[in-house]
Amino acid sequence: MKKKYFILLIAFCHSTYVAWSQELNALKVNVSISQELKHSFLKGGRLLFHLTKQNEKEPRNKSEITVGVTPENWDPAKSFVINTKNKNVLTNGLDKLTGHLGEKYYYQVVYKQNRTDGNENVAGNLFSEVDSFFLSKEAKVSLTLKSLIPPTAIVSHSFVKSVEINSKYLSDFFASPRFLKAAVLLPSGYFENPGRNYPICYRAPGLNGRWGAINGLMARKEFTDWWFTKEAPQVIYVFLDSQGPYGDTYQVDSDNNGPCGKALTEELIPAIEKLVQYNPASKQRYLAGASTGGWVALGLQLFYPDFFDGTWSYSPDPVDFEHYGLIDIYHDSTIFYNKYGYLQPGRRTIYGEPTFSMKDWINGENVNSRTNDYRVSGGQFGAYNAVFGPKGADGLPSLMFDPVTGKIDHSIARQWEKYDLKKVLEKNWSTLGPKLKGKIWIWTGDMDGLYSNVATRFLQKFLEKTENPKSDAKISFTPMAGHTQEWSDKAVLTMIAEKSAGNKK
Repeated sequence: MKKKYFILLIAFCHSTYVAWSQELNALKVNVSISQELKHSFLKGGRLLFHLTKQNEKEPRNKSEITVGVTPENWDPAKSFVINTKNKNVLTNGLDKLTGHLGEKYYYQVVYKQNRTDGNENVAGNLFSEVDSFFLSKEAKVSLTLKSLIPPTAIVSHSFVKSVEINSKYLSDFFASPRFLKAAVLLPSGYFENPGRNYPICYRAPGLNGRWGAINGLMARKEFTDWWFTKEAPQVIYVFLDSQGPYGDTYQVDSDNNGPCGKALTEELIPAIEKLVQYNPASKQRYLAGASTGGWVALGLQLFYPDFFDGTWSYSPDPVDFEHYGLIDIYHDSTIFYNKYGYLQPGRRTIYGEPTFSMKDWINGENVNSRTNDYRVSGGQFGAYNAVFGPKGADGLPSLMFDPVTGKIDHSIARQWEKYDLKKVLEKNWSTLGPKLKGKIWIWTGDMDGLYSNVATRFLQKFLEKTENPKSDAKISFTPMAGHTQEWSDKAVLTMIAEKSAGNKK
C-alpha cells in the first residue's frame, strides 16, 4: 500500500513540474521607458532582464537568471514585451525556476546601449528599479526604465589627480572621439619635495576595471593611514582604465579595439608624466596588476621592453594559449568538451571542485550580447576574442569558436599567436631576454579558480631552460591558493620602492 502511494506521489509531482516548465517557456516581461529618459534612448541596444532570490545586491549586479534580447525598431513611446518563446530571446539559468513556486524573487531590467563600452553597468545605460514577486504561474512582470547610469566621479583629494585626454590614435581608428582616462595617487612626500623625481607604477585593472578603482583604495582607512606616513613607499601610483567597445582592451594594439598600446605609451602616459613631473631618463617606470591586470602588466613589459622597467604580475590570465585554462586552442576541437568527452570546466574552488562549465560560461555571454553571441558581451571571452582575434567581414570581431557548439576555428586561433606571451618569448628570446633582465616578477596560486596557473607553470618551464641569456624572472606559486589571493597594493608598492632604491645604488 505504501509503495503504491509513493509511486502516485511521484507521478503527481512530475506532472506539476512539466506544467510549470511549460509556463516558464511563455514567460513575458513588459518593459517601458519613462518620459524623462526617452531622449536618452538609443536603438539597437541589449535588453537584459535579471531575476534572483538574493536581495543583498541589485539583480543587475548579481543574478542567477538572465534573459536577453535585442529589440528591433523599438519605439520608446511604446512598451516592449520580452517573450521567451521568441527564438531571438536567449536565457541563462531559467530552468532554475522550476520547482520554486511560492518563493520570493527580485527582478530588474537593464538596457545596454553604450556602444563605446561593452559592459552592462556603465555610464549611458538605462535601468529600472528593483521589484519582487512570489513565483506563480500567473505572475505578471512589468518594469519601467527610469534611471541613466552616470559617469564615474573620482574621489576629491589633494593627493589624487585625474587625467582624461582625447586620443588621436583611437579617435582616428573609430572615426569618432575616444578618450583615455587615469587616476593618480601621489606619495605622502610629494608636495614637501618639489622637483623630486619619484618612481611611477601603472596599475593595470582586473577584467573591465576602471580608473574609479582608486575610490575603493582611498576608502580603505588601513591603506590611507599607512600611505600618508613618511615610512610609506614614495611611489606615484597610477590607476589605468580598460574601457573598450567589446569589454576590456588589455591595453594592447588590436584589430578590433585599435592602437590601444600605442595610445597608452605615446599619448596617455606622457600626459600623466608631464603632470607629475616624472623624468623618463630615471628608468623607474613600473607595471603591476592582478588577473587580467596581471596579463596586461606582463604583456606590456614584453611588448615594450625598453619603455617599462619592471613588472609585478599576479595570477595573470593565460600566458600560454596551449593552456588557455584547460584548453589548447591550437589543437583541441572544441572549448566545451575535453579530450575525454567531459564538459570542460571553466572555474573551480581551491579544493578542485568544478563550479562552472565553459558551456555555461559562453551561454551567459551570448545572453548578454546584442548579437546573440559572445562577440559584444563585454565579458571575459568577448574581450579575449576582440583583443586577440581579427576583425570579421561585418566589422565585428571574428569568432574564434562557435557560440553554440564551442567548435574552434583554427584559422582564427592561429592568428591569436601574436598575443600568446609564451610564444612571444620563445620566438624573440635572443632580443627580448637581455632587455628583460631583472624586470619580471610573477605570482600565481596553484589552485587558481580559472586554471590560469597551468599556463604560468608552462611559462616557467620555458624560462628555466633559456640560455643566452639565462632568465632571472622570479616566478612563485603558493599551494592551495586561489585566484589573486595574495594580491596586495601595499606589498606591491613596497617591492617597487625597494627595487627603485636598489637601482639607484
